[in-house]
Amino acid sequence: MRKLLYVLAAVMLLMAQWAYAAGPEFRSDHPERYTVVKGDTLWDISSRFLDNPWYWPEIWHVNPQVANPHLIYPGDELALVYIDGERKITKVARSSGGVTKLSPQVRSTPIDTPVPAIPLDAISSFLSKTRIVTPEELEGAPYILEGEDSRIITGAGDQVYARGKAQSDKLGVFRRGQRYVDPDTQEFLGLEAKSIGTGQVKDTKGDVMTLELKDTQEEVRIGDRLLEIEDRKINTTFNPSSPDTEIDGTMIAVDDGVTQIGQYNVVTVNRGTREGLKVGDVLAVFQAGNQVRDPYTKEVIQLPDERAGLMMIFQTYEKVSYGLILKAQRTLAVGDRVGNP
Repeated sequence: MRKLLYVLAAVMLLMAQWAYAAGPEFRSDHPERYTVVKGDTLWDISSRFLDNPWYWPEIWHVNPQVANPHLIYPGDELALVYIDGERKITKVARSSGGVTKLSPQVRSTPIDTPVPAIPLDAISSFLSKTRIVTPEELEGAPYILEGEDSRIITGAGDQVYARGKAQSDKLGVFRRGQRYVDPDTQEFLGLEAKSIGTGQVKDTKGDVMTLELKDTQEEVRIGDRLLEIEDRKINTTFNPSSPDTEIDGTMIAVDDGVTQIGQYNVVTVNRGTREGLKVGDVLAVFQAGNQVRDPYTKEVIQLPDERAGLMMIFQTYEKVSYGLILKAQRTLAVGDRVGNP
């Protein structure tokens, strides 16, 4: 009998843990109402209500009486309501004093833009231009010879000369970035082509092109490569969610080469679409535990990894992905493990 009670208790505990993990949990200090302010992101707002912000889609209730009910704008008021016994967040319809006057109207668009899921300015260059290529693709591309008047460093508005053949008059200027290799298997994962700017071909003589630099994020140098600008569909709408597959990866690089990684740093992970990662997936970051010596047996013991932050995948390739650190309880570093949240 006692054994049966133990089994029942274990089953009940597992069910409780499953229920906790299977759905959204509201924070104990969540507000009943919240007014959206400029600078908010969907992640910020979700974090005010939920322990696990990536569950936001499950608790969002679309109010059909509100214009653009799927979108949230600065100044909108959000309220916690009960629908069929479940707590939901909804956008509150603004009162017009109880009188509705029907008259011809001009359809207008709000001056404010909808609240994004994450701060888009932190990832804009990665969304639009920076890409993962093969070494052969980059080494076979045209390259900068020099600037006008023999200048070795040029920028937006300057004229430069390049050598090579191009299929388009508008080209992107790229610089060889990091070469990504899996730290565990040593598999080559891809080469980063870092976006520097764009240029317009003005003249071609043989294999020498004359270009005008239209915009640059940093100075253009001799040897920088020219690639055709991709007709890439830029996705700025993200729906944070948990991955559909088991993910066990590693942060292998960080943008700008900083040694201490914190909130809103862009990182590269050694997992991509072939492992099932998709844009919007939220991953937990785990900091490696210390190694300690057992005081009695003198063995070296590896302590367990500790959860130290959260990140969201915003750009995926076959073997690597870019992610944005959304939360860091402590300083993170290249080599930290990432996995399901």
